[in-house]
Amino acid sequence: MTEHDDHDHEHEHDHGHHEHSYQAAIAGYRAEKDAFFKSGPGSPIPVDERDAFTGLPYFPLDEDMVFDGLHVEPYTGDEPTSFQIPTSDGKLRPARRAGTFSFDVGGERRRLTAYELEGAHSDGRLFLPFLDATSGTETYGAGRYLDLEPDGDGTYAIDFNQAYHPSCVYAPQFSCPLTPAENRLPIRIEAGERLPDGDPAH
Repeated sequence: MTEHDDHDHEHEHDHGHHEHSYQAAIAGYRAEKDAFFKSGPGSPIPVDERDAFTGLPYFPLDEDMVFDGLHVEPYTGDEPTSFQIPTSDGKLRPARRAGTFSFDVGGERRRLTAYELEGAHSDGRLFLPFLDATSGTETYGAGRYLDLEPDGDGTYAIDFNQAYHPSCVYAPQFSCPLTPAENRLPIRIEAGERLPDGDPAH
């Protein structure tokens, strides 16, 4: 999904309109996801729990947690570029470290590694799982996900408001990649999906 609708170019200097458009886009996307989780044929919510499902919980929307115009930097870490990423069901999935993103949050420069999963990512699409200081308490212990696609100019946007939980949070039969330790942020990312209040940490 994108931040802008077809009419944003008419109001490019209207900051209030931009905020409204972004908020409306996020709200619309979340409503569609809730509807799918409630009754979609591929919903990860167990059938006997769907009647009680009232929507996914989120942290408050925070537009300061959107970082756009980012370029993929070559991966220069010590880990191999091609590797096997562990999954929640004890298996291994071929993956590749496609590069890193750097951005400022929490008063410091942060870096996250982006991945390509074999058979799932092409045309510049990237997988960005991450852990943060909410993981294991307010969010899933194995991390949250972001799916990235390049903008028209080849740059990327990391929007933590779109961070989501893997399907295995709701149903263990799903096989979900576990976030590599290199993608642990030592700060709280209070944006995107969270666990319901009172849920045990996973």
